[in-house]
Amino acid sequence: MSKDIRIKKGLDIKLVGEAKQVTTELPLGSVFAVKPSDFHGVIPKILAKEGTEVKAGEALFYDKSDERVLFASPVSGKVTEIVRGARRKVLEIKITSNGTQDYKDFGKVDVASMSGEEVKSHLFASGCWPFVKQRPYDVVANPNQAPKSIFVSAYASAPLAANYDYVLQGKEEFLQAAITALTKLTSGKVHVSVGSSNSPLANLKGAEVHKVSGPHPVGNVSTQIATIDPINKGEVVWVVTPQDLVVIGELLLTGKLNLQRTVALTGSKFNEPKYVTAVAGAQMIDVVKGNLNNDNTRVISGNVLSGAQVGENGFLGYYDNQVTAIPEGDDYEFFGWNKPVFNKISTSRALTFSWLNPKKKYDLNTNTNGEHRAFVVTGSYEEVFPLDIYPMQLLKACMYKDLDEMEGLGAYEIAPEDFALTEFICVSKQPHQKIIREGLDLMMKELG
Repeated sequence: MSKDIRIKKGLDIKLVGEAKQVTTELPLGSVFAVKPSDFHGVIPKILAKEGTEVKAGEALFYDKSDERVLFASPVSGKVTEIVRGARRKVLEIKITSNGTQDYKDFGKVDVASMSGEEVKSHLFASGCWPFVKQRPYDVVANPNQAPKSIFVSAYASAPLAANYDYVLQGKEEFLQAAITALTKLTSGKVHVSVGSSNSPLANLKGAEVHKVSGPHPVGNVSTQIATIDPINKGEVVWVVTPQDLVVIGELLLTGKLNLQRTVALTGSKFNEPKYVTAVAGAQMIDVVKGNLNNDNTRVISGNVLSGAQVGENGFLGYYDNQVTAIPEGDDYEFFGWNKPVFNKISTSRALTFSWLNPKKKYDLNTNTNGEHRAFVVTGSYEEVFPLDIYPMQLLKACMYKDLDEMEGLGAYEIAPEDFALTEFICVSKQPHQKIIREGLDLMMKELG
């Protein structure tokens, strides 16, 4: 191990419904969707019109700002519908599977002998480039800016997150190929963070491995960047998730873009929380079939802090490897603000007692337990925010759009998910992640 990262600030939200380490192979499914909204900031230009037959890996659309950045179909079949919203904005591209996976062949390559430009071109052509994201701004990486380093976080600390040590077992060959490819894309280091020495990524060649420990958000890549290689103005860092490393590695070694991944079904509303195999963009009804207690339930693609509400008829996010189902909090507690609380998590000790039993698991619902109101200065954000940043001041700078102040307060290093915990404990019920996302969008537009 090169450099251990241990944080003390943060909060582990322990929920019931952790996935058992058992994987069920699901049928392929019938309808899939690729949503441009999964790729924040991308304006799509459609390549595959309605009625077009496509193979798995064949491009559906490209980014208007850079036509080299292609976005591929996860399955083979027919493009049956392009769903549009206001101003004809593309919301979803639906593909009906033909029942089998017919892959477009991109050819096997020898990663070790490739140059950085050759690796980059291969990722462009195959539709793998969207798996490379960047800081600042937390968007698909700009291929014209060289990163000073690349980060992979192989330890997920979010509530009920998929266990990477389990889902990546047996994928070491693909992971090594992808890491070798990433080393060609930067003059700096490829940093990999793991939770234990048993991780499939712990002994990869070409990467600098770090062991991380502590409460959430130690698994967030922003926490690791801030500790290992902080970002200054004008610098860029690229980020790739472990499940996407597998996709890249398999592409390089087999020539196929295989978007099948092991997905954790978590939360108290699943009859049997476990792992299943599913392809990116799969319809939720196929992923959760026969396993969901659909009585007043919210289905989330992702984790409870930063995932997206999709419902049974929605689709698995392009980057997601977790589905969470928890009770819908649409009820009201009589005098809920004025009585002792034993069944909820709180960082405060005012009439709340979760601190007495830190290992207890809770069955929480989606109720915010309060309405939106003005910011209250409590000092509680700093208790769960490990970055060397003033969270409330940065949130306010984003709200009143002061670009200089946002720069000075460290906005280059963060992503919306880094403010999920402060949003969770916020007594003012402010939408922190939405505020940060809008602030980063403004910076990207004005500062480039």
